[in-house]
Amino acid sequence: MILIHNISQLLTLSGGPQRGHSLGNLSIIPDGAVIIEGERIHTVGARKDLLSTYPSASRIDAHGHVVMPGFVDPHTHLVWAGDRATEFEMRLEGKSYMEIMAAGGGILSTLKATRAASLDELISQSHQRAMQAFRYGTTTMEAKTGYGLDIDNELKQLQAILELNKIGPVELIPTFMGAHAIPPEFKGDADGYTRFLCDEALPAVHAWWRKHAADKPLPFVDIFCEQGVFDLVQTRTILEHARELGFPLKLHADEFANLGGASLAAELEAVSADHLVKTSPSDIHALAKSNTVAVSLPGTPFGLAQSEYTPAKAILEANGLLALATDLNPGTTWNESMQLIIALACRYMKLIPAQALAASTINAAAAISADPIIGSIEPGKQADLLILNVSDYRQLGYRYGTNLVSFIIKKGKLYPAMG
Repeated sequence: MILIHNISQLLTLSGGPQRGHSLGNLSIIPDGAVIIEGERIHTVGARKDLLSTYPSASRIDAHGHVVMPGFVDPHTHLVWAGDRATEFEMRLEGKSYMEIMAAGGGILSTLKATRAASLDELISQSHQRAMQAFRYGTTTMEAKTGYGLDIDNELKQLQAILELNKIGPVELIPTFMGAHAIPPEFKGDADGYTRFLCDEALPAVHAWWRKHAADKPLPFVDIFCEQGVFDLVQTRTILEHARELGFPLKLHADEFANLGGASLAAELEAVSADHLVKTSPSDIHALAKSNTVAVSLPGTPFGLAQSEYTPAKAILEANGLLALATDLNPGTTWNESMQLIIALACRYMKLIPAQALAASTINAAAAISADPIIGSIEPGKQADLLILNVSDYRQLGYRYGTNLVSFIIKKGKLYPAMG
């Protein structure tokens, strides 16, 4: 057994995902302590009680600092090859994201590099990003395919995700996103590519997964429902086929235009609808009536130098479930730090630090259907914790551009943040 003690604020986030105005209930135990047994949290309580009850436990001194759940990042495009620094410069010169994409850049640029990369190269480049995220406190991360856009290269990305998960220490939750863009082979034929995904790609992924990862749940299926990519009809067709095969669903919606994707996600009981910048009041209401988590990605409008962000206050007012994620990707927001996301959410979405923390832990876990296992510090849950180097949790959000994590505990094992 391991006893973590001398904690200024133990943020337990107990009680499950937080809706609406309940967001931000950190369930703080001042001068608290945690007992870890193996990979699980055994006991949570006051320091004096646990020190007397477990006198022989090994001890970790938190030195009067905050202890909290590990960050959960429920939306990333972790696995890719190359970079798009040239396009960053093009955007600074006035080109829009969609203009760059229409000219053969954007996702299709990364597609070329990812198709050309070997499996080992993909793993090597992506592992560096995963470890950077881990050092900044992310203990679990969703990871999408979507830069192959043919069966062989999408499966290569899935294989990379599985291998990276074995390497650890970050735990990866896989998503198949063959519907990330229209590949060159189907240029101008989104309907044809939609049929290909439904008739060939989804069954192939299902069969491959049952052969190579039969002990794991099927990956999520995600789609970029957006003007110039997949319209609402195509999106519904793909999602319904995926659901028939047993895949759980996610959806990119309302990043640049309001097509009704958020309402569709709620109707089809998707686990999450992500981006949600242009989401209408009626879509917000539909999300709030469902269990679909609204995942905001404030790093993306920041990376694109845009002024509009997810209408977080409206989502909370409607009693919705709000989570935060990085959207780590090579084109719009190459950022591995959930700490920066909290800082952006506080400034541009007007969340207070407690709300941003809950949206980055227990609600983020709900956005990958993992809230019964991770996202809070409660007996029986996986021992994924952070020891910060500050004594007040509000330093997260207030400070940025630095790492406020000293130690990470993943499945009961202690890692130094800068080791």
